[in-house]
Amino acid sequence: MTLKLHRMQLPREVVVGRGTLNQVADICKRLGFSKTAFVVTGRKTQEIAGRKIMDLLEDAGMDVGYISVSSPTLWNVKAVELKIKKLKPQLVLGIGGGTKIDAAKLASAHNGIPYFSIPTTASHDGIASPLASIKGLEKPFSVMAQSPMAIIADTDVIIKSAYRLTASGCGDVIAKFTSVRDWRLAHKVKGEYYGEYAGSLALMSAQLVMKNADLMRPGDEEGLRVLLEALISCGVAMGIAGSSRPGSGAEHMFSHALDAIASCPALHGEQCGVGAIMMAHLYGLNWKRIRDKLRQVGAPTTAEELGVEPEDIVQALVKAQKIRPERYTILQEKMLNEKSARALARATEVI
Repeated sequence: MTLKLHRMQLPREVVVGRGTLNQVADICKRLGFSKTAFVVTGRKTQEIAGRKIMDLLEDAGMDVGYISVSSPTLWNVKAVELKIKKLKPQLVLGIGGGTKIDAAKLASAHNGIPYFSIPTTASHDGIASPLASIKGLEKPFSVMAQSPMAIIADTDVIIKSAYRLTASGCGDVIAKFTSVRDWRLAHKVKGEYYGEYAGSLALMSAQLVMKNADLMRPGDEEGLRVLLEALISCGVAMGIAGSSRPGSGAEHMFSHALDAIASCPALHGEQCGVGAIMMAHLYGLNWKRIRDKLRQVGAPTTAEELGVEPEDIVQALVKAQKIRPERYTILQEKMLNEKSARALARATEVI
């Protein structure tokens, strides 16, 4: 087997805890940014954290521009890119949930400018990964962008977000049990590169959330910090692997398929968690333990709890294996049809 070269991207600085937003100007200065910055945020996240960060940077003598984006569309990414080209900032800061961070991530990467990730929720591992999920691209899944140079996660801010978002983040992390298994399978069957360290890091993050499931509840800062560290570790694992392999397998393909099929899809991490239950069953793993831990953290485990139709689950399972045919997973092994997909969903009590 010929080992191909791949590029590793890792954050220079990660700051997690209470009141960390107050350190943003110092972190910028320490990493060599003292003149200009550009903020990508949204209407609500501007009120939650964006305005404060802009004031802190301006008080430190920096010229700060900003744009508000509402959805993770290619049009919004292009709008951010145009602003970046016009203002030529030293640094881009993505402030908010996945939409704002992904738009900042991809637009800054296209312009060769570093970016900081400043999450206001803990709903998925995009806060630290080099991948961006953008609607309107030819592919329905995440694309390579760049890793954040710094991650500033203020638990005072994130803990005030809806707990459903935190439970979704737990689902995204727990789903690494099957994504890492898919990566190993691809290595065994197809000779694909497998990075033991990156895989182990993602798996350890899933185990950490499972172990501390009793801490995952509204208003619990200790549980939130455990989740944030796990999400960041998953993002770093993808940076080390040079791809989304450690964090995205058949359960993510199921989620992407469900996005395309369901009239009102659930949150990404929620769908990945449910997908992981079913993929674990296909692998002969202890799927009931995964389901029970998802229930414990308050994440959905059934179609009804996701708010989608049972038939949507069946169709998404069938469609999932076609989302990324080049990415070998357990779905390529099993080749589900409607009958076997329905049997799987019923066996795991998803429908």
